[in-house]
Amino acid sequence: MFERPGGGEKAVLVQLDFGHGDIPERLEELKLLAASAGAATVAIVQGRRERPDPALFAGKGKVAEVADAIHDGDADIAIFNHELSAAQQRNLEKELGCRVVDRASLILDIFAQRARSHEGKLQVELAQLQHMATRLVRGWTHLERQKGGIGLRGPGETQLETDRRLLGKRVKVLKDRLKQLERQRAVRRRARSRREMLAVSLVGYTNAGKSTLFNALTKAGAYAADQLFATLDTTSRRLYLEGSGQVILSDTVGFIRDLPHSLVAAFHATLEETASADLLLHVVDSASADRDAQIEAVNGVLEEIGAAQVPQILVWNKIDATGVEPAVERDAYGKIIRVRVSAKTGAGLDLLRQALAETAREHAEPVSSVVNAA
Repeated sequence: MFERPGGGEKAVLVQLDFGHGDIPERLEELKLLAASAGAATVAIVQGRRERPDPALFAGKGKVAEVADAIHDGDADIAIFNHELSAAQQRNLEKELGCRVVDRASLILDIFAQRARSHEGKLQVELAQLQHMATRLVRGWTHLERQKGGIGLRGPGETQLETDRRLLGKRVKVLKDRLKQLERQRAVRRRARSRREMLAVSLVGYTNAGKSTLFNALTKAGAYAADQLFATLDTTSRRLYLEGSGQVILSDTVGFIRDLPHSLVAAFHATLEETASADLLLHVVDSASADRDAQIEAVNGVLEEIGAAQVPQILVWNKIDATGVEPAVERDAYGKIIRVRVSAKTGAGLDLLRQALAETAREHAEPVSSVVNAA
């Protein structure tokens, strides 16, 4: 769908401050996103504004600065860590003489590179087409307003209608296929719930260490790497817990702040696995200075997908980088709220297994008491 910033393309990164704060963390994240997409950063342009410029987003002076950075660094692409309108993107490409990618397009591109399963690829394509559809409509609205007119009748409008029709047909095909896969997933979930097994989903900010933790607990060998969105496809494994039997543990896609809505919509079926879980292990990179904002971003996405009410245990990961001891933390009522671990070294994993076993027993208690009553 989008041209991929791969093959060692050189990029100029643009981060503007509109008074929201946490700029160093956002900039660090943008560098990681660019690297994950395969781009080499040659320059970073920063600036402050009260509000985005309607035409160029960054204003003429700042755009000239970006143009100089592109020229000096022989860059192929400018990456804005913001959402650009279709008009702003077109205007910037005209001014800068190179491709311009915004945050949403960059994340979509990374997802396109990472998708491995059939369902994952379908979901990414749907998200890209939906993103493209909004740009197609906005990009051609001047022709719609003209209603033809001299020099505009025929090909222009016909092309727009053709593009929309083909795009609409493909979107429908993808949605139908994903619905079918969603039904199959629902059947598997019902079968699991009939077996009364505790369903646990790992959630967390991208690169918090979910897949490393999943592998450490289940010996599954799922792909884990120090990069953003290493995991897109949900992987589920049975995990035996001493004293409480088996639970189902699922590794899911990582979340990020300002996740494109088209992605959340397209990954609805995958994310539903999270919403239907009995327990969420919210994995946090405890070594990150931005961890509180990351926790907030994850909880925001959980709310969006209808999983805000699912019980959570915070898993304070990467304690090997902070020098903190492994421990289980409880609230005033004795309920487990946080477990401190290192998925990399294995420190505290025995405590996490015990916490899961305790939750599994609590989950099974109402069932056994109903059976006894009968």
